[in-house]
Amino acid sequence: MERGKMAEAESLESAAEHERILREIESTDTACIGPTLRSVYDGEEHGRFMEKLETRIRNHDREIEKMCNFHYQGFVDSITELLKVRGEAQKLKNQVTDTNRKLQQEGKELVIAMEELKQCRLQQRNISATVDKLMLCLPVLEMYSKLRDQMKTKRHYPALKTLEHLEHTYLPQVSHYRFCKVMVDNIPKLREEIKDVSMSDLKDFLESIRKHSDKIGETAMKQVPGAQDLVDFSPVYRCLHIYSVLGARETFENYYRKQRRKQARLVLQPPSNMHETLDGYRKYFNQIVGFFVVEDHILHTTQGLVNRAYIDELWEMALSKTIAALRTHSSYCSDPNLVLDLKNLIVLFADTLQVYGFPVNQLFDMLLEIRDQYSETLLKKWAGIFRNILDSDNYSPIPVTTEDMYKKVVGQFPFQDTELEKQPFPKKFPFSEFVPKVYNQIKEFIYACLKFSEDLHLSSTEVDDMIRKSTNLLLTRTLSNSLQNVIKRKNIGLTELVQIIINTTHLEKSCKYLEEFITNITNVLPETVHTTKLYGTTTFKDARHAAEEEIYTNLNQKIDQFLQLADYDWMTGDLDNKASDYLIDLIAFLRSTFAVFTHLPGKVAQTACMSACKHLATSLMQLLLEAEVRQLTLGALQQFNLDVRECEKFARSGPVPGFQEDTLQLAFIDLRQLLDLFIQWDWSTYLADYGQPNCKYLRVNPVTALTLLEKISREMKDTSRKNNMFAQFRKNERDKQKLIDTVAKQLRGLISSHHS
Repeated sequence: MERGKMAEAESLESAAEHERILREIESTDTACIGPTLRSVYDGEEHGRFMEKLETRIRNHDREIEKMCNFHYQGFVDSITELLKVRGEAQKLKNQVTDTNRKLQQEGKELVIAMEELKQCRLQQRNISATVDKLMLCLPVLEMYSKLRDQMKTKRHYPALKTLEHLEHTYLPQVSHYRFCKVMVDNIPKLREEIKDVSMSDLKDFLESIRKHSDKIGETAMKQVPGAQDLVDFSPVYRCLHIYSVLGARETFENYYRKQRRKQARLVLQPPSNMHETLDGYRKYFNQIVGFFVVEDHILHTTQGLVNRAYIDELWEMALSKTIAALRTHSSYCSDPNLVLDLKNLIVLFADTLQVYGFPVNQLFDMLLEIRDQYSETLLKKWAGIFRNILDSDNYSPIPVTTEDMYKKVVGQFPFQDTELEKQPFPKKFPFSEFVPKVYNQIKEFIYACLKFSEDLHLSSTEVDDMIRKSTNLLLTRTLSNSLQNVIKRKNIGLTELVQIIINTTHLEKSCKYLEEFITNITNVLPETVHTTKLYGTTTFKDARHAAEEEIYTNLNQKIDQFLQLADYDWMTGDLDNKASDYLIDLIAFLRSTFAVFTHLPGKVAQTACMSACKHLATSLMQLLLEAEVRQLTLGALQQFNLDVRECEKFARSGPVPGFQEDTLQLAFIDLRQLLDLFIQWDWSTYLADYGQPNCKYLRVNPVTALTLLEKISREMKDTSRKNNMFAQFRKNERDKQKLIDTVAKQLRGLISSHHS
């Protein structure tokens, strides 16, 4: 029963659902009925639903039929009206059909035109869209074209700016186009290309300024400002800006500084033959100046590409290398004119760089070193000048025949002599040509020293000191050596030596005028503290003393040459009653020689004369005592005595004024006393008075007397052996020989006691 109730409940529920579905079908749009029907077919009682559906249809048909029966007469009337209308409708249809045919016929052209219009409108829309797209792309393409033009014309910095605009402003607007992607991909390459090309321009710039540094420096050293205008610095600025924009400024700075350091080392490396010409030095300086003019301009116009520390470092290196190069190359220079030109060039070099703010004190310090070298080259040059003057001089007093000639000489050399001025023309100066020539060359040397001191920023005292020290070297070394070389020359004659003494005497007197000359050009009084004095007096005194000594030596050599002609027969028994020929010639030579000594200082002439007489006396004594002469006769001694008397006669004649009484004769006193002792055979007096301060034969040395006595003894013994057939003769000879032996024994005793 419960099952029956359950079935009944399910049947009622199913009937209600079917009713709901039917209502939904009746009220729902046909297009949406599908889901409703699907719910029927998804259930299990669609058969019963179909039955209900058929029942609902039949109900609706009965209602329709009722409604139609109710309205039938109206329907018939409507049909009648409708039939009437059909005829009219047919007519209308025919008219419409005909009108349509005509319209279709007439509208074909319009349709064609409309189709064409449609196509035009379509094309117009496409063109408009294309124009819009092109208007969007055109600035990009224009910017890209502008970029390529800028790169082609090497306007790299504007090109980089254009590239920036293209990348960040224009390309994002057209990023969906393929050409845009190509451009975007190409941008890094373009940046690298700009970077590489700008670096290439920089390298060209660096190479160009390396080649033209000397031209830049030359211009700077001529006028200083404006030299940088010769250089187009735009490649540096462009490259710097480009690398800065690309974030690689530090890379660029390092590269630039590294390359310029390399160029600095090349510039500072002097050519091996720089010292040969001034142009070599000039080109070297021009390149250095040109280098630093460029760097100074870069320093002041690029805000950090180079800094002061970098410039100072380069300048320190340049300064040390330049000074080292100048020290080395200037040392090869032997031409003072070149050294002077080099000094002027260094001063110009230093002044130019000082204008650009570079410290140049070390260059001026080095010029003081070159000054010493300049002095050495001057001394070498003047050594040649003095040598030529002394070699070409005739060593004769300067003759003058007119007043003009006289004034010309005194205009060249400070000389005053009232007596000479009063003498009529022609007349002679006491000195030879080399005196005014040497004096003027000393002044020229002083002028040359003064030239070097110009523009060195030295005080007057420093200039004066420099000139005086250099002049002292000229006098004490160069001129002194030149004079000594002339004096020591082998073929120098007595006349030349006498003239040298006279000349040096006058040059010595002129030293005070040289002092005044230096004072006038330096404006430093000689009394000033620390003022160096000229040593000219010493130089000329030394030269004069050397000439005097050479005169003495020369005279002695001449005497020796005459004595070599002496040919004494030491065994002769005959007497010529006249002096030997060689001695007469020797005395004549001495007289003529001492006649030339007129202008010599009295002491020099007297010393020369005394020296000659002493040397002659000593030489005659040596002839008499020489070991080769083992024997001699009293007759030969008499002949020798005649020669000594001739010498004494010459001494008494006063060949040189100034000797007192018999002073000159004292040169022969040793010979005289020795000869008198033997000729007078006054041995008793000699032996008795020996050792007394006033003895007659004070100058006779017992050794000398014994030597000569032994020579006579040997001759007598030899003669005695030859004449032994005469008994009486033998007795006299034996007595004399006995006396000689006795005297000899006593002389030996004197010698022995003297030594003990």
